[in-house]
Amino acid sequence: MIEKNENPVTEAAPVAEAAAPAPKADEVLRVEHLKKYFPIATDFFGRPTAFLRAVDDISFTLERGKTIGIVGESGCGKTTLGRTILKLHEITGGEIYFEGTNITNLGRSAMKKYRTSMQLIFQDPYSSLSPRMTVGNIIGEAVRQHKIVPKDEVHDYVLDIMQKCGLRPQFYDRYPHEFSGGQRQRICIARALAVKPKLVICDEPVSALDVSIQAQIINLLKELQNKMGLTYIFISHDLSVVKYITDRIMVMYLGNMMEMGDTERIFANPLHPYTVALFSAVPVPDPDVKMNRIILEGDIPSPANPPSGCKFHTRCSKCMGVCAAKAPRYVEVEADHFVACHLYDGEIMEHPDDYDLSPLTVADAAEGAGEDNE
Repeated sequence: MIEKNENPVTEAAPVAEAAAPAPKADEVLRVEHLKKYFPIATDFFGRPTAFLRAVDDISFTLERGKTIGIVGESGCGKTTLGRTILKLHEITGGEIYFEGTNITNLGRSAMKKYRTSMQLIFQDPYSSLSPRMTVGNIIGEAVRQHKIVPKDEVHDYVLDIMQKCGLRPQFYDRYPHEFSGGQRQRICIARALAVKPKLVICDEPVSALDVSIQAQIINLLKELQNKMGLTYIFISHDLSVVKYITDRIMVMYLGNMMEMGDTERIFANPLHPYTVALFSAVPVPDPDVKMNRIILEGDIPSPANPPSGCKFHTRCSKCMGVCAAKAPRYVEVEADHFVACHLYDGEIMEHPDDYDLSPLTVADAAEGAGEDNE
């Protein structure tokens, strides 16, 4: 529901630079209860009165040299999550720890020393490159700004990065419009890696490319990860790509985490009804195998006015009465496999007298949600 007269920005995180509680030695990133709300209505005095919950209570950890994939439908908050982690959006609530340091409340100048360690590969390789700069200047700009290497070594350093990313030396003085989509994405990758980052957020880096070029870019990312020990957050719609490149997967829906766990385990045994529906759309390269595609009924709710309880209950074929009334908690069903669904909550399923476990049809759930939000 749209929340009136509430300012979520007041949910301030702890003082910046505070150390995270007992971080693991190989832990690069820890996100705790991260929230990003965008104000969509204000009162007479300009104070926000309603918010769009783009990211709503997301928590996870990421170890050095590993890759976590973020999947979900368009508009579920994947890109906003990545940009909020990089602090390109102001954080509404929660905490972000980078290598054990709380960077949640750091200002622009204090964040500068972390910018080289956290980089972003944009989705569109056509609009993310300046048409007025040569490839050498695009890649070398941040190198000069952050003084990664001495001035007289920048040219050779950029050429070395270009070679690692599959770009020829003669491309140094050319402009972006002279390249194909795959080559432009290699330039974007080279620009991100030129400042020696530890964490790279890949925001659908292959969605605008042909399938054959996608394979080249994905293989390049894996090769660079192995050589340079990079840590990735990989945002994508393509589940086949996610399965190939990631170690863990997080499934998002309307700003919430529905399921998270080891990639192989989730693909072998998806638990949440939303995850099952998503994975049913993955094509199987075998003409003799019949696909059991699950078509989700109902319309995607507005993130500005989400349903009460479980946000997915208006489209869920296994919806129960309790789903419309109570938000599910995250349950560890098996080792490192978490799901937010009442079907796997032992406390609820073992006490049917205390909770409404009667099944609801998709139409009934959607109608009930509409009445609640009026």
